[in-house]
Amino acid sequence: MKTRFCSIFAASTTFATSFVPAGRVFAVSSSSRSAATTTKTTRNAATTAQNFINEVNSEYEQLHRAFELQFWGTKMNLSDPSYSVDELTKTKGEMESFLADETKLAHTRELLSETNIDSTTAKTLKMFERTFGCYIMESEIAKKLRSEATKIEGQLESARNSMVLGATIDGNFEEMSSVGLRSKLRVDPKEEVRKACWEGLNKIGDFVTENGFVELVKKRNTMAKSLGYLDYYDYKVTQAEGFGKEELFKILDTLEKGSRPIMEKARMQFSAEKGGISSLEPWNVSFFMAGDVTRKMDPYFPFEKSVEQWGRSFAAMNISYRGASMDLDLLDRKKKYSNGFCHWPQPAWVKPDGTWQPAQTHFTSLADPSAVGSGLTGLTTLMHEAGHAAHFANIEMPSPLFSQERAPTSVPYAELQSMFLDSLVGDAAWRAKYAISRDGQTIPWDIVREDIEGSHPYKVFALRAMIAVPYFEKQLYEMDEEDLSAESIKELANKVETEIQGGLSARPLLSVPHLLSDEASCYYHGYVLAEMAVHQTRDFVLKRDGYIVDNPSIGPLLTEAYWRPGNSEPFLDLVKECTGSSLTGDAWIAALEQDLEDLLKEEKEAYDQTRAECMNKDNSNNIDLDMRIRIVDGDAVLADTEEDGSFLATCAKFEKYVRGRYETPV
Repeated sequence: MKTRFCSIFAASTTFATSFVPAGRVFAVSSSSRSAATTTKTTRNAATTAQNFINEVNSEYEQLHRAFELQFWGTKMNLSDPSYSVDELTKTKGEMESFLADETKLAHTRELLSETNIDSTTAKTLKMFERTFGCYIMESEIAKKLRSEATKIEGQLESARNSMVLGATIDGNFEEMSSVGLRSKLRVDPKEEVRKACWEGLNKIGDFVTENGFVELVKKRNTMAKSLGYLDYYDYKVTQAEGFGKEELFKILDTLEKGSRPIMEKARMQFSAEKGGISSLEPWNVSFFMAGDVTRKMDPYFPFEKSVEQWGRSFAAMNISYRGASMDLDLLDRKKKYSNGFCHWPQPAWVKPDGTWQPAQTHFTSLADPSAVGSGLTGLTTLMHEAGHAAHFANIEMPSPLFSQERAPTSVPYAELQSMFLDSLVGDAAWRAKYAISRDGQTIPWDIVREDIEGSHPYKVFALRAMIAVPYFEKQLYEMDEEDLSAESIKELANKVETEIQGGLSARPLLSVPHLLSDEASCYYHGYVLAEMAVHQTRDFVLKRDGYIVDNPSIGPLLTEAYWRPGNSEPFLDLVKECTGSSLTGDAWIAALEQDLEDLLKEEKEAYDQTRAECMNKDNSNNIDLDMRIRIVDGDAVLADTEEDGSFLATCAKFEKYVRGRYETPV
């Protein structure tokens, strides 16, 4: 690719003839010549910069798309032979080689040194500088190590996708995905079944540590240290956030220390209320927290209605996808990637001529509509990933590099949007309108109350499970290389679970899929910082407006405060600009410490008010998210708004398909 434009810097020695009104004659002074030369030089500098920006944008867009299509095809296990781990590795390498081109960084800096470029051009070039800087490795050794790590990662993820998971129940092996195993942990009344499912989840750790994870950790760490970082975690967080591992854990340590006494109190209360110390076994905790009430709530969260309820909820908040197209692969199946995600083969951006390039989105969940509790879990995942999609569909900047999810895009910045929107599913006001059974009945307050009573005192468990992942990865990449082995990694995982969560985890650390992929490893701290920002943003909106659910100001607020800038602004600055305060964990800790009776009173008032409003108005039959939606199941297209004519027609088609394919949960 050509990146130099030296010829157009040459100054012309002639002047264009200007139109002079009749009867007026002007002498061409030396100052006029100087001004004309300056103007021409300014134009040339601006043209040079824009040409460079255009070339970078065009080539990156193509490379990004090629990689993302391979990512989708391999993770969804599509049948087209053009999708393969080798091609995924190849396209990822090509994209990262483009971003790691030192000549591009040098030319970017050369253009930034010009004083005659406008602020928009300068902002784009500064973002290029940050992006190229994240990928350029001056060390040939580091480049080689990264390539070797990418190869190991691809082989490990391919093996993990082919792993047969399940549990031995009553002497027979029952194949289940990781989602299916976790679902049974929550709802199965037999302890021996729950224990078997937990043991099934633990086999993931055995598998990955014996199939390349140890070697992957070593390669990643050696690469990062060769570049001058403390370790791979320090490398990842510095690239994404602009501050290092030590600064990150100063923030996390305050949350860990602030929530530890709340956790210790909650574990004592849980044991006393749920039948003794055995209730704290990892296969029992989630059941005693949710088993019975999950079954009671299940009829009010039929998964086949989840797409419609997401659309209605987002539309009521004035959230638009600005002409985007979206493929949703929502149903669990064999050999499908075992975690929900949202990626963008086509980033949204504003082209040089001012035209808008809408996003193309791929997102997935792992719903099993026949399983008890899957409707609520699947809907929450849908709201989360649809939040990602809304965020990246609304980035309005002059390059696709502002709207891609890798470094230098901040991890908590990317996660804040989705977590804010999926938090609504737990609000009594949201459930009063959207938790509707197949026969049209609203979830009763008594069930909502029971869920709050059973979960609120123990929400700290989720916080501790969340922070356990970054604390594990921190210590993992701090281990001496000679001490790394399958056994030592498994021992470390158990140690961190016990220290941070008070005991072994219902979701074993080594079953967390983020650990394996380069994009998601050393990433989980982003969820923690994002959750801090979620509580702070919710607190801000509640103080300003008094409510969140169906608040039509939410879409505009998120668009202007968080979405439109893309990665052009630091995450911490955006939170402060939106909420008026620097990011802290205060709002999250306050929510955990809120008196249960006070919370029940607040939620009951919100529930009753929403029910009264629902009685006085009909549901709109005109849901317009400004987006084309295709609901797919692997290679099969189940519904398509372009063919079906409307969003609700597509929802009805999907609903019919799910009801025909799955048995109604009992």
